Amino acid sequence: MSDQNPYEKLGVSEEASFDEIQDARNRLFEQHSGDAKHLEVIEAAYDAILMDRLRMRQEGKIKVPERIRFPELRVQSPPKESPTPRDQSPAWLQRMLDQPTPADILLPGAWFLGLSSISLFYPEGGEQVLQLALVVGVGTSIYFLNRKEGKFGRAVLFTLISLIIGLIAGGLVASWLLPQISSFTNLGTNQFSTVVTFILLWLVSSFLR
Repeated sequence: MSDQNPYEKLGVSEEASFDEIQDARNRLFEQHSGDAKHLEVIEAAYDAILMDRLRMRQEGKIKVPERIRFPELRVQSPPKESPTPRDQSPAWLQRMLDQPTPADILLPGAWFLGLSSISLFYPEGGEQVLQLALVVGVGTSIYFLNRKEGKFGRAVLFTLISLIIGLIAGGLVASWLLPQISSFTNLGTNQFSTVVTFILLWLVSSFLR
């Protein structure tokens, strides 16, 4: 066996790949696990082949993978973490916001546009008409909110909060804006605040759930 070259000692050809050489070495180690002399010969042949391949690599003839020549240097790269968006909104806000379809936006929009038109073009003295339009607007908002997830109480709560905010904000804006544009329009404060309320109700019923 001493007259054999290292490849013959491992039972592989000189054209064998590194995986084949390593498999042959491991297989012979298992066969002669109790024979220290054979194991020494096998290890010496394996080292001789690696040195031969290293020389060939330095001469530019082959490329020896570092994992074969220096297995102890192998370092597994840590798994890449999927980047998390830094601008991710809070969980409570994600639970409230909806991703509406065009129909979810246009259908409530048509209703509130009609109610806004009634509020704008009806005479200033028609307070009962404005109140009736608000009642219909509240019912419309509750309906479109409730049909998304079937939570009637949540729909009523969002609608009432929007109604209060819309009337207060609309009244404040009207008291500041209407005197400045009184020469261009004869809108009353109640009409203006009602329209602002309808816009807010439309936003809530379309983009919240």
